[in-house]
Amino acid sequence: NDDSEANKLAVGETPNLAARLQGLAGADQIVIGQATRDLIRGAFEYDDLGARSLKGIQEPVRAWRVTGASQAEGRFEAQSVGGLTPFVGRQAEIAMLLERWAQAKDGEGQVVLLEGEPGIGKSRITQVLRERLADEPHLRLRYQCSPYHTNSAFHPIIDQLQRAGGFSRDDSPDAKLDKLEILLGQGSDKVQTVAPLLAAMMSLPIERYPPLNLSPQKQKERTLQALADQVADLSNARPLLLIFEDAHWIDPTTQEVLDLLIPAIASQSVLAIITFRPEYAPPWSGLGHLAPLSLTRLGKRFAAILVETVGRQLPDSVRDQIVAKTDGVPLFLEELTKTVVETGADAAVAIPDTLQDSLMARLDRLSPVKEVAQIGACIGREFSQALLAEVSPLGENELGDALQQLINSELIFRSGSDSAPRYTFKHALVQDTAYGSLLKSRRQNLHLSIARAIETQDAEARATEPEILAHHYQYANDAETAASLWLVAGRIAIGRATFPEALGHLNNGLGLIDLVSESRQRDELELDLRTALSTGYLAVKGWPAPEILGILGPALPLCRKLGATQPLWVTLFYLWGYHVCRAEFDEADIYIPQLFDAADEPRSDTAIVGRMCGGISSFLKGDFGDSTRHFDELVNIYDFEHHKHIVNELNTDPMSVHHV
Repeated sequence: NDDSEANKLAVGETPNLAARLQGLAGADQIVIGQATRDLIRGAFEYDDLGARSLKGIQEPVRAWRVTGASQAEGRFEAQSVGGLTPFVGRQAEIAMLLERWAQAKDGEGQVVLLEGEPGIGKSRITQVLRERLADEPHLRLRYQCSPYHTNSAFHPIIDQLQRAGGFSRDDSPDAKLDKLEILLGQGSDKVQTVAPLLAAMMSLPIERYPPLNLSPQKQKERTLQALADQVADLSNARPLLLIFEDAHWIDPTTQEVLDLLIPAIASQSVLAIITFRPEYAPPWSGLGHLAPLSLTRLGKRFAAILVETVGRQLPDSVRDQIVAKTDGVPLFLEELTKTVVETGADAAVAIPDTLQDSLMARLDRLSPVKEVAQIGACIGREFSQALLAEVSPLGENELGDALQQLINSELIFRSGSDSAPRYTFKHALVQDTAYGSLLKSRRQNLHLSIARAIETQDAEARATEPEILAHHYQYANDAETAASLWLVAGRIAIGRATFPEALGHLNNGLGLIDLVSESRQRDELELDLRTALSTGYLAVKGWPAPEILGILGPALPLCRKLGATQPLWVTLFYLWGYHVCRAEFDEADIYIPQLFDAADEPRSDTAIVGRMCGGISSFLKGDFGDSTRHFDELVNIYDFEHHKHIVNELNTDPMSVHHV
């Protein structure tokens, strides 16, 4: 209690409250107030000291004595203790999962396909199962798909590895590789065989390892197998609970991992639970170790129990109205009851008719911290405090208080380390509501600020997460920057042979081109997008795909307008190849004279490709004389040292893998 300069820095109601609470504590005791208890939640055990009248504090303050650390499994579980509504009406589902777990422990791996509409309780079911298994020796892997990463290859897997390895944004690439090696078992054979594959998947440098010397497709195949093998290895050590959430947002390459993994689980000590909304169609069928589990809405009896627990002080008539309006959706039941409790409603007119109305009403009552929720919603379902601080106009203390109010209202949950906290919206519907409450102009400004903040925090963001930046610039109405970043993301995906994701990125970019102002730079960007898209479609659908013609047809006038020689003969060659593979020889022949017309001299690259196409076309049509003439001329003008780059370019371009 000295009068030092340090003490003078702490002013206002908080230090006054702390001093009064200190007076309630005995020797070796810790006493906290309600706000602190809400912040640390289930991380500790407490004795309730009741409401106390404290000197200098107008209203009575409820105090708590901390008696020890709790046994909560982790930070998320600790944050949730005491803040979740009762688990009712799902006993049969939990019993089924426990039965499947017993089979998995005996080496008979099981997969449960857990389907349900938004807010029905899919995540809650998995959480309760984790709690039931907390005292059993087992390992757990949890993957979370994201609506912002449906075209980001391996996103949930990369995210899980980063969390398991304790990656930090401030880590150097070497530090991240060190953590990855520790995760794999430093000194084991996996460091040399698996680490370079996973490092490349995570866009980390792999120079410390022997060269892979693999084509993009073969590297992708090895990576898929390595990920599947990792699950098998873990299950050999201990039974494994694998939870894969929100598969309706899965990226195509992670879907391939599941396609490889699901059949193999049958002979492993693994229980895999895959949650998804009805719009997702699981592609697996005919496997005996698969079990569908569809969550239906709660019946009136269980709905009434839930409402009564959350809103004990409400009149029976109001609780009955809530049950009637919520149609058995647990999230709706919980949120609507909290809304009515917070507003003190006692009449039907005060009860919102929709979940979004209810959530919006709760956010409105939290003004001005609603703006923090809106900024977070623009960032994503999950957001870091560091990025939020870059965008929010609030100071550090104000921002911390605002986040705490959102936590207290159970609209967001806190996770991550104390030095790098992260926050997650309780449900995607909460995020959607906060996001939808923004005016379009404000939303655009926020996305622009978020994009710039990401680049400020990470100078390599354009190379490491271009699709995230592209998303924000697109919704900031900066079409040119967004399209160029979608191009970068698409090229990275092509380099990894994750072609479905590449098509998603590149089509996003091409869809923005009409919004970009006319310029040479705009034309070059469109041409690059179209060329890269043809690569993706050739890889995914093959030469006869109609998309090839639709994508490359408009590329021809762009090549001529820009005077782009190499893209011109490549485009003509692929258009010719498209028609040849469809046995449309008359249409294919249209492009052969265009190749010769574009050749600036008889031995140019364009002339070489023209002779090759002419010879192949004539041969396929049975005109062997004309075919021989083209090939004889090709032999005469072809110089290995001068022209070998043509074949090299075709062989190193993923576009060419399918025909050379």
